[in-house]
Amino acid sequence: GLSAALTACTATEAPEVAYLGAKVAPMGEDLYEFDATIEGARDIAEVEDYVTCLVAGYARENGQGFARKVRTIVTEEGGVWSADAVYSITPALPRGAKTIDAEVTAADCAARGIPTV
Repeated sequence: GLSAALTACTATEAPEVAYLGAKVAPMGEDLYEFDATIEGARDIAEVEDYVTCLVAGYARENGQGFARKVRTIVTEEGGVWSADAVYSITPALPRGAKTIDAEVTAADCAARGIPTV
């Protein structure tokens, strides 16, 4: 009945995800701040995936092989998500659990259709 019709409606009219880019600001040492914006994300994980892809792309462009997440603050207003993330970007694998191999991550992002710039 009605619930099946509603489900069909929402499934076909799911918002398109729009990756709106990011600003990168060096913070000194090996720290960088990424301010990223994405519209139509389903959840925080999708926003964090986008930030991870941007960080991997930035690291590769700058001849650095690795990054480590320091922190990410995600906010959402009216379907537009903003992430304020700080990462350490280095040529060698940094200590810590949340490290990113830029080459491998960028390849994964490309396969998933998530931009790295």
